[in-house]
Amino acid sequence: MKTILVTGGTGYIGSHTVVELLNLNYEVVIIDNLSNSKEMVLDRIEKITGKRPKFYKGDIRSREDLNKIFKENKIDCVINFAGLKAVGESVRMPLEYYENNIYGAVVLLEEMKKNGVFNFIFSSSATVYGDPASVPVDETFPTGGTTNPYGTTKLFIERILQDLAVAEPEFNICILRYFNPIGAHPSGLMGEDPNGIPNNLAPYITQVMVGKREKLNIFGDDYDTPDGTCIRDYIHVCDLAYGHVCAIKKLEEKPGVVVYNLGTGKGSSVFDILHAFEKAYGKPIPYSVAPRRAGDVTANYTKVDKAAKEIGFTAKYNIEDMARDAWNWQKNNPNGYEE
Repeated sequence: MKTILVTGGTGYIGSHTVVELLNLNYEVVIIDNLSNSKEMVLDRIEKITGKRPKFYKGDIRSREDLNKIFKENKIDCVINFAGLKAVGESVRMPLEYYENNIYGAVVLLEEMKKNGVFNFIFSSSATVYGDPASVPVDETFPTGGTTNPYGTTKLFIERILQDLAVAEPEFNICILRYFNPIGAHPSGLMGEDPNGIPNNLAPYITQVMVGKREKLNIFGDDYDTPDGTCIRDYIHVCDLAYGHVCAIKKLEEKPGVVVYNLGTGKGSSVFDILHAFEKAYGKPIPYSVAPRRAGDVTANYTKVDKAAKEIGFTAKYNIEDMARDAWNWQKNNPNGYEE
């Protein structure tokens, strides 16, 4: 497979995956509506790789936009990152999440089929496991019982993909369930740049570090964990990007539908992450404890055996690396991609 269409390719995970693909000599075409990203990301991708991906400003809900891309390019595989992705926001705006994420995926799959493109990698999430009965979580765990509309959109799209593969055996589909991506490209040229107040822990911490936010709010310190804060499996965004390359290679075997968890296999608490950032920063970071947040589960981290065995994926970076690279990005770009 040579030419990869990356939907949402100027976003946080998408852009890091594009860099990984270009460095491995894949041709990359991006479609993004720039609702939560900036076109300047393309300049940074070019600076890092020496190559500029072909870019279409468009929306996966638009058949016209997709058909133009499929007519103008010979696409071998689609990686779908296009989606709204904030847990708290999804609780407030469920209709926008269902319409954007699920309808968008259905339109994309219909247009792929119409244009004879049958290799698909879906950016899913560990949220599909709901509040797991035990940890670590492996791919055989039941899905469902999602605790927020964002997670439910991922769950529904996974179900659609399973049904599609039964009806259309020529489709080859890899579902990647991410745990918690943080960090940034080691060059400091690319990283997470959320609009408005960050919904995720790492960019909130780095905005406190550059003085954009007064302090970190830790949502609940009374969970049943060693230090009372939620435990998650944080994975470096560059490791996650590499996982998609492993998935492309797997699709060349025509496996039907395959599912992999992508994480490190280690759980880290909110305080563990805070201390890793303090180490990178060289001084304490102000925080206060706030009430628990709706939709948060106590602990969620993965077993990594299946991805290691079947697609050769193992995470290389630890939380200190993630904190160092995220801080390096924010320090060099205090206002993100704004000039």
